[in-house]
Amino acid sequence: MAFADPQSINNGTAISLPKSGSNLNTGIYKSADGTVKLTISHQDGKRNRAIVRLDYTKVAADPYVAGQNNKVSMSTYVLVDTPLQGYSTTEVVANVAALLSMLTASTNAKLTQFVGGEN
Repeated sequence: MAFADPQSINNGTAISLPKSGSNLNTGIYKSADGTVKLTISHQDGKRNRAIVRLDYTKVAADPYVAGQNNKVSMSTYVLVDTPLQGYSTTEVVANVAALLSMLTASTNAKLTQFVGGEN
């Protein structure tokens, strides 16, 4: 079963991401201007890996060359790596949700610490 088309992401501004490609184990969703891309993929092997990845690109001022702009990008991933047996879907979902909740609790306090280089 596939994710709905389109997907939406909100980083302060809602961005529609229509499906732009897919194959058996991957779905790709992109913004109309191509600056935001969501990839959802699965790899099955000795372990199962599920990845959701969000890529952003933009043009930003070059801090070293006055008047010059450069294309820059960033990516955020959530990777779930599980053995072929031993964890139920309910357990995996609970563990992923626990991590995401820890990072985003108290108005993203721990996420801010993490991104800021703290450990």
